[in-house]
Formats: sequence, structure tokens, C-alpha cells
Amino acid sequence: MQFSERKSLTRWILILSSFIIVSLILWNTYTFFQIFKNEERVKMSHWAIAQKKINSVDVNADLELPLEIIQNASIPIIQTQNDSIINTVNIEETILKDKTKLKKLLQQLKNQNEPIAIEYIPGKFQYLYYGDSSLLSKLKYYPVALLLIIFLFGAVVYNFYKSTKMATQNKLWAGMAKETAHQIGTPLSSLIGWLEIMKADNVDETTVSEIEKDIIRLQTITDRFSKIGSEPVLEPKDIIEETKDSYTYLQSRFSKQVEFSFKAPKNPIIVPLNSALHSWTIENLVKNAIDAMKGKGKLTVKIVEEGKLVKIYVSDTGKGIPRNQFRSVFEPGFTTKKRGWGLGLSLTKRIVEEYHKGKIKVFDSEIGKGTIMEVSFKKQKNP
Repeated sequence: MQFSERKSLTRWILILSSFIIVSLILWNTYTFFQIFKNEERVKMSHWAIAQKKINSVDVNADLELPLEIIQNASIPIIQTQNDSIINTVNIEETILKDKTKLKKLLQQLKNQNEPIAIEYIPGKFQYLYYGDSSLLSKLKYYPVALLLIIFLFGAVVYNFYKSTKMATQNKLWAGMAKETAHQIGTPLSSLIGWLEIMKADNVDETTVSEIEKDIIRLQTITDRFSKIGSEPVLEPKDIIEETKDSYTYLQSRFSKQVEFSFKAPKNPIIVPLNSALHSWTIENLVKNAIDAMKGKGKLTVKIVEEGKLVKIYVSDTGKGIPRNQFRSVFEPGFTTKKRGWGLGLSLTKRIVEEYHKGKIKVFDSEIGKGTIMEVSFKKQKNP
């Protein structure tokens, strides 16, 4: 049996054992409840016998025991004769003074337990209605409290297990990313060498320039992967220039059927950024927008200053996102494409919110008309 199968079997054994233990505890609690309930009925029977003894009082009779039983009653009691209340025990004074409340309480006692009949004279009966004692009433809520405690304990264990699993996965992904960056580095160094040879051999300048751009892009991608799992260094950067660099590179790499548009203020806007990770954010948003338009439509990148914030809007004329999926699109694994891992926007959200302390959301979307994504950052404070 493989380790994963043994681990799964162990998990199911623990779950089944926990279920059996909880069931036994609940069954045991129910048994105790029934025992206490029966004991209270016996007490009420004794109380009724004592009351009957007092009602048929004989001057010479010994009433010490009956009176002791009646005085020790700790259960709410209402005694009736011909549907009229003739005696009460352990009933609050406020209820005794209000006939409406007293009748309501009598009805509650009738619903709780079967009455005990007291035949005070042959053919004539009084009825003893009683409720559950405070101990029995508290015992009713014990299973609920127990289940709540078990549920909270289970939630803590689950969250601990989930966070541990996520931490392990994050370490794995970070390790794989760094290893990928390392593996890319070797052929990339070779490509840089070949590029220098091409320059020395006077190869067509346009060709060399385009190859150089792609090599620089590969260096940027390698730098991105190397930063996963570690805290990136943020430096004061002009967000307009950084965004436009990524935008311009992507514009030259996509079909002319996509109409690109870039709008931004003319003045620089300084924001604490990591250039490599910010370009990854823009790339993911632009690629998602182009995928949504199936490679044909209008894509606009717009930068706006709003007080202490700078906002980047990436809009497309694609298929749109249903409103109930505005949050789901950022969850790992969420994708509407036949191919893809659904990690793009999840990773983008992490870069924006965890590394840059910004915010990202679906600003607006309409089915069949397009989507607008919004990314906001705090501007660099003036020294």
C-alpha cells in the first residue's frame, strides 16, 4: 500500500472513530437525561402521595414525613382541581401575580410531562402538573454545547492542517520556481554569448535588436521566478514608465487584430515597486484580457491619480464575467479556459496585495461587452 493510500485510510479511521465517540457521548447523555427524568417523576409521585396524606389529614396522624417531602420539592409544580389552580410550588412571585403568565406556565407544564392524578376523595381528582428541574433543563443543552465544542475543536484542527498543507505547498512551489530560474539561467547565459557574436558579425541590426529584447524578457522572467518565496525589494519607481514598458513589449508581440490603447498622466507618479513583479502583474492582466476577447478586440490600459492612490484600469471588449464570479476569479485553480492552471490572477493578487500592499478587483464587467480590472497602489510619500 502506498504512503498516500495509508494516509487516506488513517484519516478515514480517525473520522469514523470521532463519529463513534461523539455518538456514544450523545447516547450516554440521552440515557442520563431519561434516568433523571424518571427519577423526577418518582419524586413527583411521592409528592402527590404526601399531598394526599395531608389532604386527608387526621389530627393524630404523623405528618412529619409528608411535610418534609413537600418542603424539599425543587421542581416547579402547579396543582389543579376542576381546572382551577389550588396550589403552586417553586413558581416565581412575578408569575404568581400575573394570571395570564400563570396560565401560560401551566400550559407549558402540561406539554412537558404527563400529569399525576391525586384522588383526594373517591371519584374526585386533583392533578399535579410539573416541569423539569433546573438541573434537567441544563442537561438538555449539554449535547448542543458538546457538539459546539467538538465543532470548534474540529475547525481549529482543520485550519491547522490546511495552513500546514498550504505552507508545505508554498515551499514546494517556491523551490520549484527557484530551480526553474536556475535551469533557465544556463541556456540564457549561452544566448547572451551568441548575441554578442551576432553583433560582432554585423548581423542585421533589427534582428539582433528583437532577439536582444526577448533575451531581456527571459532575464525578467528568470528574475520573477527567483523572487517567489522571498520578500521582494521595493524601490521608488515611476509607475507610468514601468507599466508602459510592459505594455509596449506586449503590444509588439500580439496580433494587429487587438487594438491597444494607453492613457496616463504626463507627470511621473512614484510608487514603491518591484519592477520584475509589477511587469508580471501587467502581463497577466493584459494576457487575460486578450484571451477573453479571443485575440480580437479593443484593450485599454489607463492610469489615474486619486488622492493618495494611483489606479491602473485594464479593460477589454471580451466575453465578460458574471457578477457572482467577481471574487472567484482570484482563487487558485479557477479558470474558464480548456487549457490552463488557473493561477494567473491568483498569483497577480498575491503580487499586488501581499508584496505591494495594494488592491486588485474586478471593477466592472458585463456579459458580452467586456471587463474592467482595477489595481490600486499607495503613492510614495513625500520626504
